[in-house]
Amino acid sequence: MGASQSVSEKSISEFTVKDAKGKDVNLSSYKGKVLLIVNVASKCGFTNSNYTQLTDLYSRYKDKGLEILAFPCNQFLNQEPGSSEDAEQFACTRFKAEYPIFGKAYSTEIFREEKQGLGLSTLSAAWGIGLVIGPALGGYLAQPAVKYPHLFPKDSFWDKFPYFLPSLSVSAFAFVVAIACIWLPETLHNHPLSNESIDDAEALETGNISNDDDKIIQKDENLFLNWPLMSSIIVYSIFSLYNVAYQEVFSLWVVSPGRFGGLNFTTDNVGDVLAISGIGLIVSQLFLYPSLERAFGPIKFARISAVLSIPLLQSYPFIAMLSGITLYLVINIASLLKNVLSMTIITGLFIMQNRAVEQHQRGAANGIAMTMMSIFKAIGPAGGGAV
Repeated sequence: MGASQSVSEKSISEFTVKDAKGKDVNLSSYKGKVLLIVNVASKCGFTNSNYTQLTDLYSRYKDKGLEILAFPCNQFLNQEPGSSEDAEQFACTRFKAEYPIFGKAYSTEIFREEKQGLGLSTLSAAWGIGLVIGPALGGYLAQPAVKYPHLFPKDSFWDKFPYFLPSLSVSAFAFVVAIACIWLPETLHNHPLSNESIDDAEALETGNISNDDDKIIQKDENLFLNWPLMSSIIVYSIFSLYNVAYQEVFSLWVVSPGRFGGLNFTTDNVGDVLAISGIGLIVSQLFLYPSLERAFGPIKFARISAVLSIPLLQSYPFIAMLSGITLYLVINIASLLKNVLSMTIITGLFIMQNRAVEQHQRGAANGIAMTMMSIFKAIGPAGGGAV
């Protein structure tokens, strides 16, 4: 299964999956049989031939110990758009399938728990890069009549509305993404043993999540009474306010004149700094974070990042005393470190939120987190601007 030698391999009989009606099925019930585990889809170009062959194969060898376990999959071009029960009915009525049809599965979400750091660091990297690249584009595209007079003449529409071009560019990109999302497949997957979730603080701090003694089943359906979840959401919301306030203040600070304690940068300089930070963020989240998260655990790693952020931010007034290439080099390093540390904290909080609840509650839990974060982020720009 591609696991490293440090991770013990699991037998297929140790997994529990969901059937088409959502009930748990322990694969140990098939122990001793020859298993053909196959992924199926009702709208694939090979649907007819595959189902026909599977039905024929099963009828010929079922009495000799063969079991076919079929898992519908919608991941490839939405070829299984209906529910699991729809897929089961399709196979059983049209192709007379007598073998079991299980719940819909998604191969990209079959992650062992030790891979959660990589999965969520990729998510937070994409989100964080958007927060960095957006202002960077604003820096490059703002005031186009001044920066690119051969393309945008003076006294033209672009000169009268100097910030319309970056706004239009971001809006056009968002529109294209929104249209593309129409074809985005469903990504819910019921993981083996998904009824278990982690709320043991010591296990999270050490990163040791493989011991069954460190796992319990969350019984509380009321998410607001789930303290591990709500505590991580509260910290996440407060940190989001701080982070968006920093972004607002940083952009104002770097373009402010030196006599006011600023760096006297141009908007192009701001774009350069944020673009470099975005590239560094990709490298950090994809290649460094997963290994460090396994070594320290998400809580401890987030705490270390928070502590390191304090002296880093305190150094900014002293950075303003520099000049020339030294200033440019130091502010790039400081901005990169600040964004990496912030994404480290956010990724750790994402992991904590997802491990604090059962899988069927994760949609609601993330909804609460996003709502509270949005409220706090609405306060951030106003507060940052006032300060």
